[in-house]
Amino acid sequence: MQRWVKIPDGRFLDANRIAYVGKVETFTRFDEDGNDLGLAYSVNLGTDFPRDSQINVIGTKEEIFALLRGILGGATTAAAAVTPAQA
Repeated sequence: MQRWVKIPDGRFLDANRIAYVGKVETFTRFDEDGNDLGLAYSVNLGTDFPRDSQINVIGTKEEIFALLRGILGGATTAAAAVTPAQA
């Protein structure tokens, strides 16, 4: 079953295909004129181990953490659904 999560640029990604989630990093964004746009967040996601299967997602704090909750939240709810009688 596919679980689609929306990344900040509007595309969708199947959360079940993600092989790893990198460390969340921050950096200061600037526009073309050198004006400070504030703090931005980024995370590296990989659907496989070759470099062409990696995506670097950049967005605001709320966008990145909503994405991570969508990815990691599904795994925890699936694990919580298994009762000791089923294990």
